[in-house]
Amino acid sequence: MWRNLALFVIKNRRLLVGLLAVITVFMAWEARKIEMTYDFAQVVSPDDPDMVYFQRFKRKFGEDGNVLVLGMQDSSVYQLGNFNELRMLTDTLSKVEGVNGVLGVTRLPRLVKDTATQTFRAEPIFRRFPRSQVELDSLMRVVNSQEFYKGQLISPTTGATLLALTMDPKYLNSSRREAVMQEILGHAERFQQKTGIKMHYAGLPYVRATMTTKVASEMKLFVALTIVMMALTLLMFFRTWSAVVFPLLIVLIVVTWCIGSMVLMGYKINLLTGLIPSIIIVIGIPNCTYLLSRYHYDYRKSGNQVLAMARVVRKIGLVTLMNNTTTAIGFVVFCFTNIAILFQFGAVATINIFVAFAVSFILMPIVFTILPPPTPKQLEHLEAKPLMKLLEFFDYLVLERRRTVYLTALALLILASFGVTKVRSVSYMVDDLPKDSSVNSDLKFFEQHFNGVMPLELVVDTGKAKGLLKLKNLERIDRLENFLRTQPVLTTPVSVVTFLKASTQAFYNGSPEFYRLPDKSESNYVFNYLARSQNTKGSEGQLTSKLLRSFTDSTMREARISLKIADIGSHNLDTLLNNRIQPEIDRIFKGTGMEVKKTGTTIIFTKGNEYLIGTLKSSLLHAFLLVGVVVLILFRSIRAVFFTLLPNFFTLLLTGGIMGYFGIPLKPSTALIFSIALGIDGDNSIHLLAKFRQEMAANGRRVKAAISTTLSEAGTSMIYTSIVLFLGFSVFAFSEFGGTKALGLLMSASLLITNFSNLILLPCLLVTFEHGKDEDVIDQTGIRHYDDNYHEEDDDLELNLSRMRKGIAS
Repeated sequence: MWRNLALFVIKNRRLLVGLLAVITVFMAWEARKIEMTYDFAQVVSPDDPDMVYFQRFKRKFGEDGNVLVLGMQDSSVYQLGNFNELRMLTDTLSKVEGVNGVLGVTRLPRLVKDTATQTFRAEPIFRRFPRSQVELDSLMRVVNSQEFYKGQLISPTTGATLLALTMDPKYLNSSRREAVMQEILGHAERFQQKTGIKMHYAGLPYVRATMTTKVASEMKLFVALTIVMMALTLLMFFRTWSAVVFPLLIVLIVVTWCIGSMVLMGYKINLLTGLIPSIIIVIGIPNCTYLLSRYHYDYRKSGNQVLAMARVVRKIGLVTLMNNTTTAIGFVVFCFTNIAILFQFGAVATINIFVAFAVSFILMPIVFTILPPPTPKQLEHLEAKPLMKLLEFFDYLVLERRRTVYLTALALLILASFGVTKVRSVSYMVDDLPKDSSVNSDLKFFEQHFNGVMPLELVVDTGKAKGLLKLKNLERIDRLENFLRTQPVLTTPVSVVTFLKASTQAFYNGSPEFYRLPDKSESNYVFNYLARSQNTKGSEGQLTSKLLRSFTDSTMREARISLKIADIGSHNLDTLLNNRIQPEIDRIFKGTGMEVKKTGTTIIFTKGNEYLIGTLKSSLLHAFLLVGVVVLILFRSIRAVFFTLLPNFFTLLLTGGIMGYFGIPLKPSTALIFSIALGIDGDNSIHLLAKFRQEMAANGRRVKAAISTTLSEAGTSMIYTSIVLFLGFSVFAFSEFGGTKALGLLMSASLLITNFSNLILLPCLLVTFEHGKDEDVIDQTGIRHYDDNYHEEDDDLELNLSRMRKGIAS
């Protein structure tokens, strides 16, 4: 089959090149339509009870993660000139397309009692801009008397203030968001230049926009770095530009197909899929390297380009396909999840790994049978002395020092097992951004002055319609809010209770000491004022209705308590919610029939990361199972499965130990590594095992002779492949995203470890457990293609070179 395939490719090269060119042009045309995703990936199952409730919450109360905040701490902002600049900034931002509203000091409304109509009306504190510093100071005292805003817009302890921009969700989740964000940041930058007051930015819209921009720029950077790294590596190995240009051209064709396939599948670029083009380059180059090195090896033996390339395809075609299958398994297991971001990552990577195999096995034979044959200088890499010395050392360890190898492996396993116990699973909302990034430093500013900006929601269900009109129920909610105020990582809560407190303050002409819930004697008056205000036409009625809709449902049964929280990490969040807040909820609402639900983007995001990690653990088990199945199909031997999986388990355990010792947390981006590493590392095991089985048959089942030949021949391409992969994945260490950087470092580490496990430990196991008994018959059917010892004269007869040359010439 593989011989016929080689002949077909070489004889029909014009047709195949034309077909590939047409497909590539089509894919390039589709690839230009690729878009970025502008939303946090939903990693929690749509059927998860918490996700179902959160979606219900958004339908009822609206989005909780669409507020962008601009903060500053500088007393000069309250000087007349700078305050005027702040007013102009606030007014300008309110007119930006995509901004639904802006709340800031210069636009603060206050509730005022109108005794004539017995209503509350919203009255701007700054009806007109103050003309003197004295007037401004007087109005600021009015601002500071509004208890409703304390801790929300002005820090009562540090005096820091912020602008809160409510963004239109339609803009947040589209490509227009980038332009809107640039316009907002541009206006803020001009304010900073005019006043010298430093601005800080936070909120989920800002974090998403920043991450989206970085993903796009890093995808381009990684592709460029990977190409440069692969070019230098290929030039170092093969010492000819043809061995650099054409393999890179092949993988660039595959990258074009990759991006085009994403468009055809309806996917967008996100933090994971943005890595796929670089990963495809890294994985695709070893196919070309493997083919080219074997082609050079066989050309040196035969002196005929067509014959050498046909032999290469015949001998390594199936094993290379199985190697790519094993690599793909590391990605295809993600398709078994119902998490969209993982499914897309796995599907696109899996499809294009096989595309890379197919394109390389078509174009490499075509190109290198057209190009001039390799010169003796270009074949020198086959006998590189440093590499030969290294493989001789490996051979010495395997044959003479197995006890030392086993003791070393045991010691490493013990150390790694202890390291694994130190691995901690923790995730943050801005987990992947570096600690010294502007996003993190600005986030610290808001956590210091306002306790945080990440959304957290509580919903109190009274159990009955109009239950919120009962003063006892409101008092219980107030007790809960008083407790929440004692938590240093939470902002002051906002709810229908705080609105009622502000209404009571307005009822008593704005006196701060009356910022409280109305008592029984006052409640009828306050509720009547509110009811009339809601029915009043104009801005006063709209404000009251809007506030009530934001914090209560239409039946007045449920109340929303809206807070902001610091980005304290999943562990601390779990402790806060379950060990502090929940016991207080149980104490306050016990026996009342009222229920309190915790929800919000922050909870869903952190739960999603924990859910994702659990899913990736099961994916790793599936990967082990599938790799075992592939090995079983290829070698038809249970022992072969053992020989393949044990060294790879060793590699993964040592990688986990490195995570523990270096304090790299287990999070979605690092949990991905294990399945991917298993797929890639499994290639080397299959490669070595296939070569060993053939050498056993060729050497009269003499194990040590077979091992020596296997290491000297298969070891060369395995080390080349490991170097290519190591250098390729190392480019991810230049990422600004912590998870991507960890992916690069840990994958590189696992590729170094796999040289020990597959070139030393696995051969030791083979020498120890393969005794070469005569009755142990090897099934040759799955590995016959790998035989280097067939008669070359037979190939001349089978290939009928003269006939082939005529076909090619025609």
